[in-house]
Amino acid sequence: QVQLVESGGGLVRPGGSLRLSCATTRSIFSNNIMGWYRQAPGKQRELVAQITGGGRASYADSMAGRSTISRDNAKNTVYLEMNSLKPEDTGVYYCRAVVGLAIYWGQGTQVTISS
Repeated sequence: QVQLVESGGGLVRPGGSLRLSCATTRSIFSNNIMGWYRQAPGKQRELVAQITGGGRASYADSMAGRSTISRDNAKNTVYLEMNSLKPEDTGVYYCRAVVGLAIYWGQGTQVTISS
């Protein structure tokens, strides 16, 4: 049963922008750490950004200054806005939730940066 549903991926030209969304249930979202990870072809999954239940955000160095993670507590949704996208940002982007000792993953959304 999929409990985190990502959307917003697609094909974008270099320099473009995308906004990813991850919707989940209140029990998973509420007051828990939500994050975005990505996995490029042939590479390990890596953290892009995460946000605590209190709204404190942190970013990977590669995305700092080019992305903003935010959460809408009323909609149980976390967002990732990415700007100035580069071909090396291409990959499958996954939403992750940490609920106590449990970790939940979404199925991922493909982001392709290409001219």
